[in-house]
Amino acid sequence: MIRTLAAKAKSEVLPQLKARQIFSLIKEEMSQVEVELERQASSNIQVIDYLGEYVRSSGGKRVRPALLILANYACGGTASDENVIRLAAVMEMLHTATLVHDDIIDNAGTRRGRESVNARFGNQMAVLMGDWLYMSAFETSLKERSLEVLDILTRLTRKMTEGELIQLTVIGNTDITEEAYFDILRRKTAYLFSGCCEIGAILGAANAETQAAMRDYGMNLGIAFQLADDLLDFTADEKSLGKASGADLLEGKLTLPLILLCREHPEFKAELNEIISDGSYQNGARSKVMAKLHETDTLEAIRKVALGYADAARKNLEVLLKTKYSLALEEIPNFVIERNS
Repeated sequence: MIRTLAAKAKSEVLPQLKARQIFSLIKEEMSQVEVELERQASSNIQVIDYLGEYVRSSGGKRVRPALLILANYACGGTASDENVIRLAAVMEMLHTATLVHDDIIDNAGTRRGRESVNARFGNQMAVLMGDWLYMSAFETSLKERSLEVLDILTRLTRKMTEGELIQLTVIGNTDITEEAYFDILRRKTAYLFSGCCEIGAILGAANAETQAAMRDYGMNLGIAFQLADDLLDFTADEKSLGKASGADLLEGKLTLPLILLCREHPEFKAELNEIISDGSYQNGARSKVMAKLHETDTLEAIRKVALGYADAARKNLEVLLKTKYSLALEEIPNFVIERNS
């Protein structure tokens, strides 16, 4: 459906305004998270000290630690508590560790518009730096002395690793199913979102029902987030993405838009296999892919799926009292879907 320029401009501006409003609620707490990240990642070993600087200045919206803090407040906790800030930083460290290792696997030269760790230091060093981040995150989390929290962190880290391993087995496979895709998505992305929200609820002394609801909220939100990311891989420009547009396909990763396209139009698999084989969009191949996606309304179909998970996430919040923090959590699904980077 063609929208007017005014409507398009409105859709691009409003999510950013809402994002500022959401994160302004916890501006002080997020500043404390940055201080904690700096403290945790500082070292007299030069290469590790660089990694600390990379974590602090790598950009990103710090969605995961923000979710933990907002969930904690929404469940009646005090997010300024030292343990909440510490664990919020842990979630960002785990996330960054996965990015460092993902870039090695994908042989990525950039991350969020800047040189990746592996491009600067080589794969061997980057592997160890990612490992250092994982171990530092778990060392920090031990200070909480909570087996429940450690169990969540251990489980989600295992899930993320399994997701990466499973994805490697289907690279370049144009026959990948929706079920396999969602399994990888949950493991690589959604479990971390879910863990952030559940740990925030635990630290807020929420009851079992509320903890489960926050866990489900994070899972649904994480799925919506990744589906939106898949759309951005086709619709956003390289500057906004911080990487080449369409990079997933060039790396042999079929996301849901292409999986649905192949299911409905099997003849298009040959085109995709050629792109994956070449590792580039030669001879106008990208234009053909985009034209086919628009012609079949596939991108709009994926957006509707993402909106469905966003709605499910909001329904998970019905167990919470209406506060400015629970209302902020209700707005985040809109933000993750409508963002442009």
